[in-house]
Amino acid sequence: MKALSGCCFLLLFSSLSGGMLRAQAPDRQVDRPTRFAAASSRVEPASLRLYESIPVSTHSDEARKDIELAIDKYENGLLDDAIVHAQHATENDKEFALGYAVLSFVSRRTAPDAAALARAKALLPQAAPDEELIARWMISVQEGNLLPAIMNMNDLIQRYPKNEHVLYLTSEWLYFQQDYDRARQAMENILQIDPKFSPALNILGHTYLQSGNPDPAKAIATLKRYVELQPGQPNAEKSLGEVLSQTGDDLSSAEHYGEALQLEPTYVAARVGLADTLTLLGDYSDAREQYDRAIAAAESPRDRFHAEYQKALVPLWEGHLAEGRKLLETLAEKARAQEEPYTQFEIGFAQALLTSNAEVELAQLNSLQSSLQDPAALEGMTEADRNALLSVVWRERARVYATSGQADAANQAVHELEELAAHTRDQIIENVYESAHGYALFAQGDMANAADELATDEHNPLVLRQLILTQEKVGNSRGAEVSRARLKYLRASTIEWYLVAKAGSGTAD
Repeated sequence: MKALSGCCFLLLFSSLSGGMLRAQAPDRQVDRPTRFAAASSRVEPASLRLYESIPVSTHSDEARKDIELAIDKYENGLLDDAIVHAQHATENDKEFALGYAVLSFVSRRTAPDAAALARAKALLPQAAPDEELIARWMISVQEGNLLPAIMNMNDLIQRYPKNEHVLYLTSEWLYFQQDYDRARQAMENILQIDPKFSPALNILGHTYLQSGNPDPAKAIATLKRYVELQPGQPNAEKSLGEVLSQTGDDLSSAEHYGEALQLEPTYVAARVGLADTLTLLGDYSDAREQYDRAIAAAESPRDRFHAEYQKALVPLWEGHLAEGRKLLETLAEKARAQEEPYTQFEIGFAQALLTSNAEVELAQLNSLQSSLQDPAALEGMTEADRNALLSVVWRERARVYATSGQADAANQAVHELEELAAHTRDQIIENVYESAHGYALFAQGDMANAADELATDEHNPLVLRQLILTQEKVGNSRGAEVSRARLKYLRASTIEWYLVAKAGSGTAD
């Protein structure tokens, strides 16, 4: 069932040899010249330019420089530094629309800044035309408005087909939409324009492992080139450590995480990554020590709680399920008391997956659903994130109902997901919906169609495990072999991988 992706998420690129990527939104009559002309009539010609090419409304050169630094830090994975520079830009010019747009954009992966987002929207009429275009794209991405995001992305690429920063930001968005193949093409195109634009190598290396045909050798070689171009950049070492861990080379992974921390001892993402790798390696004592250091260094509640959450999972890997459940419950109470929304969901979903009783799990999932649908609950979470997480809850409900023989309830969960996917037009939610349908079809004995639907979300270890089982049942040994190869590169210290790994060793419960 590809109806949604066929009509609502057309991201089709022209030939890369033409030097320009262009995403195609569904047909819609938009008079772009009129739109740009109207914006131009509101704003006096700007005297300052971002990256010497993009006119901006600010008259503060310091604010302009701060935004360039914020984007540079963001491109290199230093999110806390990016936030600081974006904040400086808004302090240097309190009427700078792009300053607030960038601040909200770079904050969205740590602590969403609703006030900055609202301020960016309010200042749009004062922005220079191309500044407004970038700000509108960033706002659309954060609000999960797919069609405006695609249209603004098209316009940006058309206006600045050789600007590596514009191309990087829009191409990275494809990566986070799990459109790995197109993200790879986009990053390769950037490197044709500027072979030394190292942030593109970072995303490119990850796409080589995340694509439908993983190429670990190419992924590692690409990230080693990233390290060569950024010898003093901790994110380069961290990224290489991530991919090495996913390929199973934990010792080399730990070495490169260590290099990142030599460069920046308070780099929380690298510290947690090292702890995760040590957990997979079975060095649980050192893993706990690294998690503790990450907790102490974390500047945002979300980062601190995530490190605490990962530490709470360590007993599971040691084989102490009861202890792990107890630690998760204690941490859940702490997250509720401090009103950290993302951790509340992360823990609650893990607790649901760890139950051995369908009725108990469904009760836990229903509680999560209620929280996600209540505007007053989980305050601080963006609407786009709420929808994405809600889709994951409904898929798990569909799976539990299907495996429990409750076909009608499973179909209802799938139907709710279908409506959510149609409403949001979000590619990831669509993939979740189709994989949920796959679980329902499997329970009904329709293995061929179940395999087709499950294959839409090959980035979730539990879904991929189900796909392998389905392919085996229909006698598709070649497909099952390919899926197994894909599965092994999803290796990570997550609750999903824990369940897959322990099931494979016969000790999941």
